[in-house]
Amino acid sequence: MIVDLDGKTVLVTGGNAGIGKATVQALAARGATVLLCSRDERKGEWAAEEVRVETGRPVQQLRLDLASFASIRAAAEQVLAEHGELDVLVNNAGLILSDRRLTEDGFEQTFGVNHLGHFLLTQLLRPALERAAAARGEARVVTVASRAHRRAKRGLDFDDLQSARGYEGMDAYAKSKLANIYFSRALARRLAGTGVTSNALHPGVVATRFARDGDARGVVSWFFTLFRPFLKSEAQGAATSIHLASAPALKGVTGKYFADCREATPTPIAQDDEAAERLWRVSEELVADASGRGI
Repeated sequence: MIVDLDGKTVLVTGGNAGIGKATVQALAARGATVLLCSRDERKGEWAAEEVRVETGRPVQQLRLDLASFASIRAAAEQVLAEHGELDVLVNNAGLILSDRRLTEDGFEQTFGVNHLGHFLLTQLLRPALERAAAARGEARVVTVASRAHRRAKRGLDFDDLQSARGYEGMDAYAKSKLANIYFSRALARRLAGTGVTSNALHPGVVATRFARDGDARGVVSWFFTLFRPFLKSEAQGAATSIHLASAPALKGVTGKYFADCREATPTPIAQDDEAAERLWRVSEELVADASGRGI
């Protein structure tokens, strides 16, 4: 069923390529006004123009670098000033790195971008989400996690969230995807009663540029190159994000995890709400320490 999203505003991080762009295209085609976020302004504008031509919809390019708190705050301020209300936030952007690198604010980049950047962005946009829910009965936060969270068999190492004592790319990625699920569940509890829902998803293993632009090497890069013909297409990978963002049947459904457009069960560790609350508190502290202020 094609859902009519006319009159709704949607923001998609990492919207210039891969499943992010496929999500932007599908939601714009359904009538939404879409804010396409990209850290590279030129690539973002190219993608936005392609979607405008394909859908005839007013897609807005918005510069957002999730490795920079200053960029996140600037983007959120622009959204609040220009739109006021936000019906759907799709936390889609993500990366995997072979080498340990730091964000602008000094955090290990996989943790910083995949979790902490989205944590801050969502908190800053909560007023816009809650206003949309008050005006139209609901709003949604959709967070792209991954089945890779299953590799984090011991959960998060709260004594070394920045992987300073030892770094391995796939391990850091798996933990960041576990953090996505923790974040989504903890956010759902905090949004109870507001009309804003929060759900996470596994998109499948998708044939995109992910892990193929030089950031990841070795086995990870080899896997995505060799098995590319057997992986999901970008449109197939975006299907669950689109479903969570728009399906009428999911109104009021919150704190869940989905795969292939159906509710799924994450690992027992991913359902540890005590760990999720601890991550929330630590994330607040990290943002405050780096920013010199709170959220």
